[in-house]
Amino acid sequence: ENGEKMSKSRGNVVNPDDIVDEFGADTLRTYEMFIGAFELGAAWSQEGVKGCRRFLDRVWKLGDLVTDETGYSADLEVKIHQTIKKVSTDFENLKFNTAIAAMMSLVNDFYKKGSVTRDEFKTLLLLLNPVAPHMTEELWETFEFGGRVYQASWPTYDEAKTIEDTIEIAVQINGKTKANI
Repeated sequence: ENGEKMSKSRGNVVNPDDIVDEFGADTLRTYEMFIGAFELGAAWSQEGVKGCRRFLDRVWKLGDLVTDETGYSADLEVKIHQTIKKVSTDFENLKFNTAIAAMMSLVNDFYKKGSVTRDEFKTLLLLLNPVAPHMTEELWETFEFGGRVYQASWPTYDEAKTIEDTIEIAVQINGKTKANI
């Protein structure tokens, strides 16, 4: 912590067992993957660990918003396909932090909408499984999606559905935003 190099002689080593005991293994795993680019070092932050725990708690509570509808809702279909593409590409390139950020953004969109279809939730669990396997397996079983998450096929995206139909343009006069079109 505090940007110091971890060292046994300094006594500033973060014991992962303590983090697992307090926050759970999925939180530790999520934080380690979210902390920064895979090839770069990063400072440890207890607040970052708590933030990852809050994210996983939000995913868990998202289960309360799941409806009996199937398929992707029309207003979130583009966002879901974009997220599948982003997470898939980032995992292949070991950019776990940006993949997790994309999933966080998707969860925020689900909360803004106030509901999640079964297929949307199932897709989120599949994408989140490499990051938080214990929690996603538990939710998978609770919602009776059948089998195990790790046995399910990875979600696919439709390239045509990753392109947004509309864009927002800011109108500025003398450098000040006056309207959005």
